[in-house]
Amino acid sequence: MIVVGLTVAAIPEGLPAVLTVTLAIGVQTMARRNAIVRRLPTIETLGAVSVICSDKTGTLTRNEMMVATLLTADGRYDVSGTGYEPEGAITREGETTDPETTPALADLARIAALCNTAALHEGEHGWRVEGDPMEGALLALAAKLGFGHEDREQPQDSIPFDAEYRYMATLHRPDGETTVALVKGAPERILDMCGSELADEGSRPLNREHWLQHAEAIANDGQRVLALAMKEHGGSAIDHDDIAEGLVLVGFVGLIDPPRPEAITAVADCQSAGIVVKMITGDHAGTAAAIGRQIGLKRTGKVVTGADIEAMDEASLAKAVLDTDIFARTSPEHKLRLVTALQSHGHVVAMTGDGVNDAPALKKADIGIAMGITGTAVSRDAASMILTDDNFATIVKAVVNGRNIFANIRNSIRFLLSGNTSGILVVLWTSLAGLPVPFLPVHLLFINLLTDSPPAIAIGMEKPGKDLLEQKPRDPREEILNRESRQSVLLQGILLAVPTAVAFLAGLGTSPAAARTMAFATLAMARLY
Repeated sequence: MIVVGLTVAAIPEGLPAVLTVTLAIGVQTMARRNAIVRRLPTIETLGAVSVICSDKTGTLTRNEMMVATLLTADGRYDVSGTGYEPEGAITREGETTDPETTPALADLARIAALCNTAALHEGEHGWRVEGDPMEGALLALAAKLGFGHEDREQPQDSIPFDAEYRYMATLHRPDGETTVALVKGAPERILDMCGSELADEGSRPLNREHWLQHAEAIANDGQRVLALAMKEHGGSAIDHDDIAEGLVLVGFVGLIDPPRPEAITAVADCQSAGIVVKMITGDHAGTAAAIGRQIGLKRTGKVVTGADIEAMDEASLAKAVLDTDIFARTSPEHKLRLVTALQSHGHVVAMTGDGVNDAPALKKADIGIAMGITGTAVSRDAASMILTDDNFATIVKAVVNGRNIFANIRNSIRFLLSGNTSGILVVLWTSLAGLPVPFLPVHLLFINLLTDSPPAIAIGMEKPGKDLLEQKPRDPREEILNRESRQSVLLQGILLAVPTAVAFLAGLGTSPAAARTMAFATLAMARLY
């Protein structure tokens, strides 16, 4: 009976149920806060996150784009308007411009509308875009320039956007005879494919430095820069070789996508919690740096581009990731290398992604976070957590919940093991003293399952404290029962065992049954107290 009593006292029978219920409740809580956890261990890992690598568009920003600037070979124009509403003015140096009198603006409108797969719809709550938000902004621009929805035509052929090439193209026959290729993409990529530029007097040799300087200036205003070009094409199909050179640059457009106000607060919370936020985007380096400054990133003076990453070996990249918070013009392959480099320093990395090619990086990261709105099915399958609102602030809320759940589980385990320790100490003391067994196995089972488990579950449901974000990330190698926890369990066990032993001795004067009753009642009530 002593052996059975010690065995029952040593095993916390309610622990599996407490852990499962606590984690399940944590998953439900996070789901209500727009973070769907696909794997339960992710909750525990969230408490140890030390680096969050986030995309910019839609996660740190609103993903409500609008064209604010136009640049042609003859000058710079400002565009007014609200969101995707296709109404606004085109001004140059404060004076309104008629797009119909400016050939470059007319061609910009045509490319913006035709080299496009999105659609705009007017609903009860204003205009909304069906498709990519950037392309929706280009459709709104085309309408402001006088190119309406009724003027759009289906392309004869097209090259969809690809992160490797960083452009898309469509083929059209506007006059019924000559086909024209319309192209839009990253400025530095399109400039490499252009041989001339379009001015009011016609085409002329390309002034590459002029365009690069203006692109840098627009990007430094926090705008995303996009280049639009075209080329006469004689065939009925188009491929990459057809537009690899000889394009005529029509102009640049600058799109604004303001930061989310809650993202600014969330970045500040991360910094106070010892979590480093790194922005990884496909945008221009100047745009990325400007947005980084707006959301409060600390190190915005240095930007590493995708070209820089490709030129680095693994050792150089591992060194660069420590003192760089902004990575621009990156591809999904670069994300995978960045995750590996950060993990080589022992960081627990959370990585966001939404594309098919992001799946390897999401798998490699300690916590892969997919976008629920813009994310592909492949990225969601590869991720361990999904954001239903594509909002960076939701990641921070999930980290807080993860830290809180881990702390609650640790406290629950402390509570359960302290009770078991007290039972072991009492049984051990009576056996060494030659006294009757203080507990029957059913007594200990009753305490473990009915007296200990419900309070332990209640402890697991404790709400997060205000100081959670002021604590540093937990070391992932730290044991759940660290030295402090073990000392706490032993001390609480002794404090519970002493009054239980005293009650048992007091009851022995009557009978062993009375002693067991008094010991059982004392331990059960002491646990609840």
